[in-house]
Amino acid sequence: MIAALAAIYMVFAILLNSVGTVILQSIHTFGIDKPQASLLELFKDLPIAVTSFLVASFLPKLGYRRAMILALVIVGCACALMPLYPSFHTTELLFTCVGVSFALAKVSVYSSIGLLTSNKAEHGRLTNTIEGLFMLGVLASGWLFSAFIDHANPENPSWFNVYWVLSAMCFGTVTLLWGADLDESAAHGGTASSMGQALRQMYRLLMRTLVYVFLLSAFLYVLIEQSFSTWLPTFNNEILKLPNAMSIQMASILAGATALGRILAGQLLRRMPWHVLLNLCVVGMAALIVLVLPLAREATVSPDTGWFNAPLAAYLIPLIGLLMAPIYPVINSVALSSLPKPSHAAMTGLIVIFSALGGTLGSRITAIVFSSFGGIHAFYFSLVPMSLVLVTLFYFKRETDRAGLAEPAVAGLPAE
Repeated sequence: MIAALAAIYMVFAILLNSVGTVILQSIHTFGIDKPQASLLELFKDLPIAVTSFLVASFLPKLGYRRAMILALVIVGCACALMPLYPSFHTTELLFTCVGVSFALAKVSVYSSIGLLTSNKAEHGRLTNTIEGLFMLGVLASGWLFSAFIDHANPENPSWFNVYWVLSAMCFGTVTLLWGADLDESAAHGGTASSMGQALRQMYRLLMRTLVYVFLLSAFLYVLIEQSFSTWLPTFNNEILKLPNAMSIQMASILAGATALGRILAGQLLRRMPWHVLLNLCVVGMAALIVLVLPLAREATVSPDTGWFNAPLAAYLIPLIGLLMAPIYPVINSVALSSLPKPSHAAMTGLIVIFSALGGTLGSRITAIVFSSFGGIHAFYFSLVPMSLVLVTLFYFKRETDRAGLAEPAVAGLPAE
């Protein structure tokens, strides 16, 4: 079952994080502007938020395994439509289906982690592993899509053929899930029997100071992450003047750096408290932005630019992923492992809702600033939510201390 969870998360990692690539290609293929292209983020994130709100507390009744299979079938069919009817409207439909399906999948995956583990150490290890594999899927996304892009003619819609591969991956993962077993009996104790009860369950969670401080932290983190992951290919193309395919490939360094950062974070958390590490990471992110963006402003490229003579900024900006890496899995683990297992679906629903809203807002703000003032100013704007994250982390740590919670056991970290 763990292999099935990893597979479904990697499939959705490729699809979700292709939005930056698809925005860049849609601008060239369909001749649309940046604000219009940024609506793809809305088509992805709004269904995530709405679906999570409506179904999170009911998923235990449907069954987590069945919900994941349903999610893969929906998105697998949507992928098959892309090469058959290539248009921007089909792309909007795809990301709507991806949003609905990911809401089902993420709530199911995170809730299943609670069922497959028996203590905070195991929960932290599996959460970090699943999130790390998610970033490997993100890394694969850029290379997979760039393999189908016509380097000589970026406007060529041949890149839609990548969705045949993605559709096959979806149905292959369905086969894997079909044969997996998952004992879901422990999740049924707090299952909502009505919409009113489900809303009251979420409301009760929101009334806990720890929960809403955590959700605000997650919202701001995703706002920052999506600003970079969605718009880095366009930044590489328009600011650093790299070719389309190379812009996408270079952006994949961000995903690789994030995956590496989550592996390293597991070791660092053995030697320092989680809140110290996260605060150092946020300060480091801000310092990197301030130091590297002036290099991007002055970057020059030659007609034969390749991996060995690309601007230094193209390699340095994605390294922000190393510093972003620990934040999301650590705060998720400490929040979820502090709650009883029947509450995990409702809590994960809230996580997905606030993450989706943060992703949409971050991408939209970046698109508007990028279009009006340029990519340099758009990335400088990320310093604002970074400052706010430092504030929310302070209150999050204070609330965990008040609640008497131990340090999150990421990567097998023992409680302090």
